[in-house]
Amino acid sequence: MAIQFPDIDPIAFSIGPLAVRWYALSYMIGIILGWRYALHLAARAQPGEGKPALRPSPSDIDDFITWAVIGIVAGGRLGYVLFYNPENFLHNPPEIFMVWKGGMSFHGGLLGVLLAMFLFARKKGISFLNLSDIVCACAPIGLFFGRLANFVNAELYGRFTDVSWGVIFPDGSGRPRHPSQIYEAALEGALLFLLLAFLIRKPAVRERPGLVSGVFLVGYGVSRLFVENFREPDVQIGYIVGAITMGQILCLPMILLGAAVIWRVRSGIAVENR
Repeated sequence: MAIQFPDIDPIAFSIGPLAVRWYALSYMIGIILGWRYALHLAARAQPGEGKPALRPSPSDIDDFITWAVIGIVAGGRLGYVLFYNPENFLHNPPEIFMVWKGGMSFHGGLLGVLLAMFLFARKKGISFLNLSDIVCACAPIGLFFGRLANFVNAELYGRFTDVSWGVIFPDGSGRPRHPSQIYEAALEGALLFLLLAFLIRKPAVRERPGLVSGVFLVGYGVSRLFVENFREPDVQIGYIVGAITMGQILCLPMILLGAAVIWRVRSGIAVENR
């Protein structure tokens, strides 16, 4: 038994000659909802928590959203170019800028947003870690909608399977595969969002800048590490060593960094907060 992939048009709607695709729409929805949630988190911080002058205000969040979008798009695209398909782009440099053809890397987008947060925090004189905690608490929203868009596009699907919920994607194989995009939406998106929402509501957690960021790094890394066991590796790369994929390799530094941040915060060791 298997589920036939539904006939979904990758174009959500058209306005004259402008075609809006589900993938672009998912980015827009994720960013808008994440921005609104970030405003809520910045506004609800209690006056006595931490150092008020260092905490990002709602107006800071409004200013940062443009920086975040640039970091996501530029970092995500460059990450894909460098991590997943460098040879192709080396021979076809103009394609680097053709983002409408697809090809975005979460890990590249993460690096892009980290750089954007660092520069923005320095410019505004606010806490990098407090800003990072808010952004990390919102990130699973975008991940959730992004993975759903991957499913709609019938891309980044899983390996062949005989489970009853396997999906026959229009990839020409005619065989059911794991809907790994849904697995990722559930773990990296919904579950991680609920965990971080629970943590960031606690005043004791907000008094420890960096803790939410560390949990996000570990949570995403472990989730992705697990789902990669069901996801089909990128055809141009395949497996790196044995059954290990590029996605798993890129998650290891995330997990180690997140664990180090959590350990330092919980141990009371000062973490640079400017």
